[in-house]
Amino acid sequence: MHKHLDLPAAFVELGIAPPFLIALKKMGFVEPSDVQRQVIPIALEGKDVLAQARTGTGKTAAFGLPILQMIRLEAPLQALILVPTRELAVQVAAELRRLAGDVPLHVVPVYGGQKISHQAHLLGRKPHVVVGTPGRVMDLLGRRLLNFGHIRFVVLDEVDRMLDIGFRDDIRKILSQVTSAHQTIFASATITDEIKNLAMRYTEAPIEVNVSRDLLTVEEVAQTYVTVDPWDKFDALTRLLKAENPHLAIVFCNTKHATRRLAKRLHGIGLNVKEIHGDLVQEKRERVMDRFRKHKVQVLVATDLAARGIDVHGISHIINYDVPDDPHVYVHRIGRTARMGSFGKAIMLVTRE
Repeated sequence: MHKHLDLPAAFVELGIAPPFLIALKKMGFVEPSDVQRQVIPIALEGKDVLAQARTGTGKTAAFGLPILQMIRLEAPLQALILVPTRELAVQVAAELRRLAGDVPLHVVPVYGGQKISHQAHLLGRKPHVVVGTPGRVMDLLGRRLLNFGHIRFVVLDEVDRMLDIGFRDDIRKILSQVTSAHQTIFASATITDEIKNLAMRYTEAPIEVNVSRDLLTVEEVAQTYVTVDPWDKFDALTRLLKAENPHLAIVFCNTKHATRRLAKRLHGIGLNVKEIHGDLVQEKRERVMDRFRKHKVQVLVATDLAARGIDVHGISHIINYDVPDDPHVYVHRIGRTARMGSFGKAIMLVTRE
């Protein structure tokens, strides 16, 4: 019946049903990414998954499509997706809604910085899927606004960052309260021993999927560094931005204070720049991100935590103004560019110290 629509054949072969194929076609999907090709068939079989995949590989659709397809429309909350940041909660929820297409699936994001009363109202409408940060999910559980009685799917997205932020206890408490039979999917850019232990405790014979290969290299990103004197660092950045003239750029700093200061200085010389960090109120963060997504802001100065939820197409440059302490943080940073097979450039400013 749907053949005339020229639906993406590769997704048909993976077992995706026609209503979701139509949504994929509208979204411009043609070929599944590596993580989608590997995870979707396993997830559709109901097996637990431990997937190692960096950001920008299409992992939301990899776990989202099977879950959306298996949800029973007549039943209340069936899927819980935990993410590290409020921005990611909003973006994952929006992506799932697009993937659902015309199927009447109700997806609600819950996160700090938004009124509990508003989220309580949304939850009262009996969503099928909740995407939330562990802290807010715990809060809603404590207020008896979330009922896990019908949960059939649990996803922990970007597990490594959730642990880095300090959500260990919340994650364990949340998982221990899901007592119904359910499928669990872990997705993470890095798989540490702690994550493996967590997966062993809360999954059953998970199938391991690794599409990251060497995590410390990202093939689609041209990586380079510039050696500068400490006193010349800001001027070096401005010269770099002028020479590169990025389509969209994220400049990373290690602290909120450094982020604020750098954004102010760049704005002072007339650049189209905004900042994003944990001290911004939620409304301001959303406004900044909306402008960045619409390409109305050329340069975004960010901290690592605030940038966790950034999934914006068209980011051409990542500039590490401050060198990260952890190589895995570097990988997460440069993963903001070269999304879904496109190419990008990552530049690090290294001071002579």
